[in-house]
Amino acid sequence: MRRLTDAYLDIETTGLSRFYDYITVIGIYLCNGCNGKDDNLIQLVGEQATRDNLLKALEGVNIIYTYNGSRFDLPFIDTLLGIDLEARFYHRDLMYDCWRNNLYGGFKAVERQLGIHRQLQGIGGYEAVLLWWRYQNDGDQDALTLLLQYNKEDAVNLKALRQKLEGC
Repeated sequence: MRRLTDAYLDIETTGLSRFYDYITVIGIYLCNGCNGKDDNLIQLVGEQATRDNLLKALEGVNIIYTYNGSRFDLPFIDTLLGIDLEARFYHRDLMYDCWRNNLYGGFKAVERQLGIHRQLQGIGGYEAVLLWWRYQNDGDQDALTLLLQYNKEDAVNLKALRQKLEGC
């Protein structure tokens, strides 16, 4: 099997504080090139979101792409899982690339500006937290399915964003 080299990473959490909240989903979209032929999505959910599982999922990765990951995803992972991903991998935060191209706002706002399609409409970070709690407290499998679809779109659309920015 050929090693995949690019990872598009997005996490879902129970809130905004890496000191009081925790990671609910880590989505990792592994890719090799622009064609999408060998792309693979890994989602670590709940108790699966461990240091060892994350490092295993990232084996062979050279670069990690995020949106606002320098300020959110990577510090959360470092604090809660004890992994400094920026020390282990090259990291590129696409938010700063967007800023250099006069594209401002959250990830969904930038997607709209660039015409990147999103199947799930009206779901953001706050709704993702509520979906997790519906799954945890009520055993609502539909809520978990929706949360995982939301996370998948975030991770996959990071690649689409990069392609738009680079003309790939």
